[in-house]
Amino acid sequence: MLSQKPFSTSSYLFRDHHFDTLKLVQRLKDEGFSEEQSKAMMLVLSDVIEESIQNLTRTMVLREDADRSTYTQKVDFTKLRSELLALDSSDTSVTLASHERLSNDIAKLNSRLRDEIGRAQASVRLDLNLEKGRIREEAKGQELKIKETETRIEQEVAGLRERVEGVKFSTLQWLVGVCTGAAALILGAWRLLM
Repeated sequence: MLSQKPFSTSSYLFRDHHFDTLKLVQRLKDEGFSEEQSKAMMLVLSDVIEESIQNLTRTMVLREDADRSTYTQKVDFTKLRSELLALDSSDTSVTLASHERLSNDIAKLNSRLRDEIGRAQASVRLDLNLEKGRIREEAKGQELKIKETETRIEQEVAGLRERVEGVKFSTLQWLVGVCTGAAALILGAWRLLM
């Protein structure tokens, strides 16, 4: 038979039984097990329970250790909270300063933009006024030229009328002279013939 190795590293000298071993052996005997079988079952159950308890106690933490760990965690959380608040406060002040600086920059840019727009509008108005003045002067010059041309045309027309009148008058004179001469000839010939 193979030698049995205990599951636990603790010694078997000090055994704290967590149940009534004698009562278990008696009950197993009453159920038909032999005394050796009953003792073997009791030992196996006792080992299993002992091993389970040892496993549980190995994973357990003492109250003092738990309190110490809780206190350390509280201190760490308090430090972390104060650091976060300090960072948040410094970040907030940096953000507020940046916001204020950006607001001032935007206000300056708005002011400069308004000034530039005002200057551009004034320049456009000045250019428009100068152009209007130039157009008015050109229009006056054109009007003067038109009036001069109309005056010349009227003078030419008046001169042509005078010539036409003169030609009419001389034509009438000539016609009267021809008619008078023809009438005198006709009368002279009629007198001669008669």
